[in-house]
Amino acid sequence: MALRLAESGAALLGAQLVSARPLAGGDLSAIVGIELEDGRMAAVKNGPSPPTEATMLKALSDASAPAPEVLAVNNEILVLSWIDGKDSVSSAWSALGSVVRTLHSAQGPRYGWPFNYAFGALAIDNTWSQNWPDFWLQRRLLPLIDPKLPPELSRRIEKLASDLANRLPQHPKPSLLHGDLWSGNIMVHNQGIAGLIDPACYYGDGEVDIAMLQVFDTPPDAFFNAYGALPHGFRERLAIYRLWPALVHAHLFGPSYFPLLEEQLRQAGA
Repeated sequence: MALRLAESGAALLGAQLVSARPLAGGDLSAIVGIELEDGRMAAVKNGPSPPTEATMLKALSDASAPAPEVLAVNNEILVLSWIDGKDSVSSAWSALGSVVRTLHSAQGPRYGWPFNYAFGALAIDNTWSQNWPDFWLQRRLLPLIDPKLPPELSRRIEKLASDLANRLPQHPKPSLLHGDLWSGNIMVHNQGIAGLIDPACYYGDGEVDIAMLQVFDTPPDAFFNAYGALPHGFRERLAIYRLWPALVHAHLFGPSYFPLLEEQLRQAGA
């Protein structure tokens, strides 16, 4: 698979492949680093919709957020400029706060995205909505309540979902979101953010990205100081926004993520 992916990427660039190596990550897609005969290096990956991911990466770049350049794309693969970014995000929290603030300064016309997307085989409905609680209910929480979940968890999610109009702002600024912001998708080099990768973009409440960042990481004050003041009630909404990535992980990776779901529901008072 890795060699075929590398060869396809080199062919798409019209260059001769010299070497290839699998890159870290790739839970939901394969990715390889390639070196070409002309000395160039690039990253080649597949995914649910390479053309859609290409538009998302361009949106990040157009919003002045660092992102890899799309060198070539077809319906099967995406070839990206090489980024040196092996450092830990722990060395760049302040830089990340500034980058995310810049990203969220870009705004859309309403909530959603021009195209639907997916995490692996799990569909993401990005159909436009004028109302933010309705978007979070109809496009994020309800589609992931199904028989795979323990009935008690499903009932608690449904109860919380029925009260979203009282728990979430009706019309927050429709910010450009990365959509899958965690340390594995943040490339760091020399205490700076070299690139944001693997986006699942849409326009929505900027608090979503910050909540998602806190599913597996604990940003220090340096991040929040650089990002700037958050709206009143942010901490009360954290668990509601973290519930969706918890649901995604439960669907993709199974019952080991049920405790994460349980914890978000507990913190949300559901």
